[in-house]
Amino acid sequence: MKRSRTQLRRRSAYLYILPWLIGFAVFRLLPMLWSFVCGFTDMNLFRGVRQTGLMNYTEIFADSTVLRAVGRTMLFACVSVPLKLTAAMLAALLLARQMRGIRVFRTLYYLPSILGGSVAAAVLWKAMFRDQGMVNAILTALHLPAVSWLGEPHAAMWVLILLRVWEFGSPMLLFLAALRQIPQDLLDAADIDGAGAVRRFFRIKLPMISPVVFYNLMLSFCAALQEFSAPFVITDGGPRGATTLLSLLLYRSAFTANEMGYASALAWVLFLISAACSAAFLLLRKKLVYLPDEQDAGGAA
Repeated sequence: MKRSRTQLRRRSAYLYILPWLIGFAVFRLLPMLWSFVCGFTDMNLFRGVRQTGLMNYTEIFADSTVLRAVGRTMLFACVSVPLKLTAAMLAALLLARQMRGIRVFRTLYYLPSILGGSVAAAVLWKAMFRDQGMVNAILTALHLPAVSWLGEPHAAMWVLILLRVWEFGSPMLLFLAALRQIPQDLLDAADIDGAGAVRRFFRIKLPMISPVVFYNLMLSFCAALQEFSAPFVITDGGPRGATTLLSLLLYRSAFTANEMGYASALAWVLFLISAACSAAFLLLRKKLVYLPDEQDAGGAA
């Protein structure tokens, strides 16, 4: 009887996850397999397939435009992610305190992330940083020179970076939850020993929440490698190609040049870059993450 009940529960479980499995197969797995096959063809939306082979990948690694786009994408990720997580950590430390109206402040800090990655946020950001926008108006009021944010290559990249830093609400909530899980006994013992706020953070708080930091770092970096809406809406890859990230180059290849085979190959190159970065993070996990259980086991051994 118990065995039949167990089998019935298992079948019910499979039945419940069946819609997700169907959706994953139809909308994720099959398109991925199809793009993998298309990457080895010169498929065009209008002329079809005329050639098969490695020509797309050969062209990608020989094209300086693609290599520059990869470099810009890595630069965007390596700068925006640490700044975003730093802002999230500072906000979490501030909001971890118990004070009147703290829930209101937490909500206000999280609001930008509700629009995170959306076209609406990018349109708003573009209006703020245009030549006659709010940012230049503030600079003029402070008697500082106005900046052509969207006309200068270096300034345009910083506009995209600042947009992602502004949307730090999601990692902030994870940091806040992790900080509240730290045993108060450890902090009280540090106070008794005379440790200051900075020392308590680096000696107790940061090691204790390092798994959450690692999680945010890995996911945020992979998301930054796939950034699309901001450069597409705000700069359209300009000025002079300074913000043409790999995802934007992929979009243009697919829906402007109609070269679906080349675009599929670019998509798999982006996937391999993300996978390589994820593997590197996982290899560094033991050096970046403090796990008390593993430390105790190593000491006991």
